[in-house]
Amino acid sequence: MSLELKKAVANTTGRTGSDAVASTVSAVIADIRDRGDAAVREYSARFDKWSPTEFRLSAEEIERIIATVPARTIEDIKTVQANVRGFAEKQLASMLEFEVETAPGVFLGQKHNPVDAVGAYVPGGRYPLLASAHMTVLTAKVAGVKRVTACTPPIRGEIPAATIAAMHLAGADEILLLGGVQAVAAMAVGTETVGRVDMLAGPGNAYVAEAKRQLFGEVGIDLFAGPTEILVIADHTADPLLVAVDLLSQAEHGPDSPAILITTSEDLGRGVIEHIDRLLPGMSTKDLAEPAWNDHGQVHVVDDLAEAFRLADEFASEHVQVLTENPRQALTSMNHYGALFLGEGTCVSYGDKVIGTNHTLPTRHAARYTGGLWVGKFLRTVTYQEVTDATSSAELGELCGRAARAESFEGHARSGDIRASRVRGELPAWAE
Repeated sequence: MSLELKKAVANTTGRTGSDAVASTVSAVIADIRDRGDAAVREYSARFDKWSPTEFRLSAEEIERIIATVPARTIEDIKTVQANVRGFAEKQLASMLEFEVETAPGVFLGQKHNPVDAVGAYVPGGRYPLLASAHMTVLTAKVAGVKRVTACTPPIRGEIPAATIAAMHLAGADEILLLGGVQAVAAMAVGTETVGRVDMLAGPGNAYVAEAKRQLFGEVGIDLFAGPTEILVIADHTADPLLVAVDLLSQAEHGPDSPAILITTSEDLGRGVIEHIDRLLPGMSTKDLAEPAWNDHGQVHVVDDLAEAFRLADEFASEHVQVLTENPRQALTSMNHYGALFLGEGTCVSYGDKVIGTNHTLPTRHAARYTGGLWVGKFLRTVTYQEVTDATSSAELGELCGRAARAESFEGHARSGDIRASRVRGELPAWAE
């Protein structure tokens, strides 16, 4: 039986956007589709107070902006990107292309072709999320994407220099200082000055998320993203202060970010709540973390770890942190999560910022059916076939004829018949 020491008082599983958001986004996309650059400029001026002569930064402007970033920040960006690149390259190496001869002269193969053009959106609203540049731009370039257009908004009228540096160092082919729905729509539908892309990637606010939802199908997307989530599984060996700090680390993403603890120790659960109540008032991001915890925070006490893992799988959380005596047990006991963080030496913030795995992950229970962004998202796994042996072609043709006629597809059947007839030396009856 589960004891709830703290319940969520707000819905955490509904739609990310409202009908009003959907209507606004639909109108903006339609306007940009119709009027192109003129509409993009109007919305940028209205929403971001930003209307430069050109949204695209020139090579000279990029160089000048990067020169304003502290040297230590540049070095840190390079270190983090080396971690992200290394992991993405390992993922790419794991994706094997192959060709197999399934019968004499029958060759079947598999290839991985990168998407031609990707639009990478790097948010800038509350925080300059330069780590998102690593996760989108760099991962796409490792996959072999030819053109990556990266967009980020100005922050209160200022150029986010560190984000621009991260985009450039990640390998962006074009950098636009442009944000919101207008950026996503411009990349998806194309304008006079913004080239159309084949896929959109990167997180954003409710309007950006809704724009990606509406544009999906016309272009591909990485995944539908909702508010950041953290779920901690802890037993009696965990440090309640550490658990509290880690829960709050993700709650500060936004007022609707769920922070959930599942523990086998009631004492630990109560201790975590006490630490959070003590720490929250002094947090510089209290205006975001406090409503997230008050409205969406949960603490569950369960009988044993088996029940903890089962309940965690029901949540299918974006980030699952395991602070138990044997954290690797979760690898065989759990199935539904965006990413696992095992042991007290690991935390979700490492995944968000520095460790190398991708931080764009499924939310709102989507971990039940998808993983997060990875190098494979930017690749299209395709197949090819070749039959060079006449006898094998005839056998396949006869099989195809019977299989197709069982489904009443006469035209399909005849494609098989005509190939079989070339080997058998007589035309099929329908061809005489």
